Amino acid sequence: MADIDFFGTVLLLSVGVLSYAAMEALRLSGIRVPVISAITNMASRPRDYGRFVTGPITLGTGALLALLLLPASAAAVGIYALAFGDGFAGLVGKLFGKCRPAFLYGKSVEGSLACFTATFISAFFVSRNFTIALIAAVTATAVEALPLKDCDNIALPLSVGIAAMLAGI
Repeated sequence: MADIDFFGTVLLLSVGVLSYAAMEALRLSGIRVPVISAITNMASRPRDYGRFVTGPITLGTGALLALLLLPASAAAVGIYALAFGDGFAGLVGKLFGKCRPAFLYGKSVEGSLACFTATFISAFFVSRNFTIALIAAVTATAVEALPLKDCDNIALPLSVGIAAMLAGI
């Protein structure tokens, strides 16, 4: 979308983050917002129950910062790492994650491998370069494994985008 209309994409992400924050505040004050409240409750993690769910805000903010701070191709690699790498890590980790060594802070090897694979494929799709894709995948997997909670949604696209930029994308 940013390739077609950069300003429109930045505006859409900004409005989305602010709108979600307002609707989440309403939900917490007891006002049900149709569809949004149901989706938020369904997507919430146990640590989020009864609290402001920050995941969608950090997700939008991470993508927004990558767009604003990085060159377009590096931002794309970072945003794809967030969308696909982190997304598949969570999904695979929840469904199939059995091996959880201490150095992964409760996350699974299976989820980390999914993050690596999805990031590698998406970074290769953008860069058409094996080395850049490998650097992006290793960076994403390392950042995703850190105990950052929802802050990984900000750290991941920025660190992966910067790594891809430094690698020559």
